[in-house]
Amino acid sequence: MQPAVDLNDIHIRTTLQPGDIGYITYLHGWLYSREYQYGVAFESYVAAGLVEFYQQYDAARDRVWVCEHQQKIVGFLLLMHRGEAAQLRYFILHPDYRGIGLGKKLLELYMDFLRQAGYRASFLWTTSELPTAVALYKRHGFMLVEERPAVAPFGKNVTEQRYELRTN
Repeated sequence: MQPAVDLNDIHIRTTLQPGDIGYITYLHGWLYSREYQYGVAFESYVAAGLVEFYQQYDAARDRVWVCEHQQKIVGFLLLMHRGEAAQLRYFILHPDYRGIGLGKKLLELYMDFLRQAGYRASFLWTTSELPTAVALYKRHGFMLVEERPAVAPFGKNVTEQRYELRTN
C-alpha cells in the first residue's frame, strides 16, 4: 500500500523527457487493461496519438502536464491543438494517487493554458465507463454532444462520448 501522499508532494512539469512517451503508453495499457479490460489495440492507439502529438508539437499551442512523485510518473494530461480547438487527451492518474486533488489540479492547469493560448473551444473523447472523469469534465463546463458505439481500439463494446467546451 502506498503511504499517504499530499498534493504538494507531486511535481508537475510541462516538458516531455526521454522515456515519457513509452511510460505514458505503458501506464494506459496497464491501467485500462486492469480496470476496464481494454486490449492491446488501446495501448497501440495511445502510442500513435502520443507520437502524433510529439511530431506536430507547437510550444505556443500544445502542452503536457507530467506528474511525478519520487521521480516516478503518477499522472498525465495533454492539450493538443486541432485547428482552432484544443483536444484534451490521455488524462490518467495512477490509482495510488487518486483522491488527493491531483485530477482537479490538472484540469485547472489545462483550463488556464486553454485560455492563455486563446482557444475558444475544447473537446475530448472518453467512454461511458469513466463516470468520475466525466463528472470532473462537466464541472468545468464540458457538455456531452455525441455518443456512439465502438469496439476498436478498446477490444470490447463501449459507448464513446464526445464532450465539448466553449470558452467565450
